[in-house]
Amino acid sequence: MDQNKTPGEKPGHPPAQATLHEVRTAENSAAYLLPKLQTMKESNPHLKLLDVGSGSGTISVSFAKLIPEGHVTGVDVNPNILPRARAVAEMAGVQNIEFQQGNINKLPFADETFDITFCHQVLIHIGTPWHALHEMLRVTKRGGIVATREGDYETESIWPELPELDKFHKLMAGLMSAGGGAPSAGRRLLYWGLRAGAERNQITVSYSTTSYHTLNDRKICCKFHCSTLLLAIAVMALIVIFSLAQGLCDQLRGGSLREKALKFGLGTENDFEEMAKAWEEWAERDDAILAMLQGEILIQK
Repeated sequence: MDQNKTPGEKPGHPPAQATLHEVRTAENSAAYLLPKLQTMKESNPHLKLLDVGSGSGTISVSFAKLIPEGHVTGVDVNPNILPRARAVAEMAGVQNIEFQQGNINKLPFADETFDITFCHQVLIHIGTPWHALHEMLRVTKRGGIVATREGDYETESIWPELPELDKFHKLMAGLMSAGGGAPSAGRRLLYWGLRAGAERNQITVSYSTTSYHTLNDRKICCKFHCSTLLLAIAVMALIVIFSLAQGLCDQLRGGSLREKALKFGLGTENDFEEMAKAWEEWAERDDAILAMLQGEILIQK
């Protein structure tokens, strides 16, 4: 660990954002793909899988464990996150994996390189996601699969209905739209797949739900998923395990979310502080819950 960093800080992301992303695994973020992956592995154990927008690499590492005789490549547009992804893979003892910089709109691979091309919560941030899907199809082999899962932010359901959390919802939707993304990405995946050039009979559509319950449940969930990465106890002692609410509070008070919101005129310093306090109140309530639908598609090439 870099001695110049504070405990819990991870290369490439603010600590809270990195920790929130690192609860993601293939099991909790790509369950819709796993039956197909298993079937493909039975006929070809040497599968090549590409994870586009791999971030900290936790989903990529999960995939690598599922195809031990295959190979996983993770690409991310942000070169600063790559050292963290490599560290996650190393700490998990996974060797059939590599990470490199790459842009989803111009992937650095030849046509028909991968058996499976996957992305998670990436298209929601892109202005022309059908172009990205077309590029993912390009690098996928004939008979292979393109898979993506994207949130549908307009379906978010939260209790208690605190006014400041409604403001936060609008803030997030505004940030996504201002950045060229689509807050309702989940429901648009079929349309985007068709626009990318796939035929309707090539596309399988599904929906699942992401939900958060009590603060204690969220902490247990974070610790559980971190432990599945086989992080050493000594390292775990240095990593701050943030709850969902704590991560959002940190982003509102000093993270990239706050900086972007100020840039686009979507809130004031006082607004952010009130939202952060509301998340803290929400996290302490035993009846607190947040859920959101996630759209999913599999495209058979």
